[in-house]
Amino acid sequence: MIAAGAAALFAGCSSSPLPKIASGPAPVQANNDVPYLWTLGNAPQAHKDFVATFGRVGLKPGEYLWAKAIPTDGETRVVIDRLTQMGYVYRGDDLVGVATISTARQGYITPLGEWKILEKRPFYRSKKYDNAPMPWMERIDEYGIALHGGGTPGHPESHGCIHLPTKFAEKLYSMTKIGTKVIIEG
Repeated sequence: MIAAGAAALFAGCSSSPLPKIASGPAPVQANNDVPYLWTLGNAPQAHKDFVATFGRVGLKPGEYLWAKAIPTDGETRVVIDRLTQMGYVYRGDDLVGVATISTARQGYITPLGEWKILEKRPFYRSKKYDNAPMPWMERIDEYGIALHGGGTPGHPESHGCIHLPTKFAEKLYSMTKIGTKVIIEG
């Protein structure tokens, strides 16, 4: 169902103007067919790379894929697409992993923009939300927003963090370092 929704989303969305965001960048539409609030084109390109690399157009909630061989050269970077609830991992120019994710539910924010991993811990507990477990935590801002293993129902449901399938989060953790770039579009 999510795969069909993502495919339909990329196949063609209304190109009507989007409302302005009070304190942020103006809305941008990538390739004039997907209504992103903010994008540099990384998320739409990641979806194209996903189709080319893995021959799929979407994943089921909680599903992820990794390339059979991961290049040893090149910087790792993560692209998060809030619009389609997908996460992509690159090594250099090669897409090496893709997963369904879950970002902030209504009333909370997963921030758009270019970030860097500031802290990594294999296991952590939230200081804000009832000591909730955050396996394979990789924090990207000073307020506690992080990538970590957790619920991935295929729709926004977090307090702002980016929830990843736990095994995917573990593999990602092994590929990143402090300073790894995380791009959040959507």
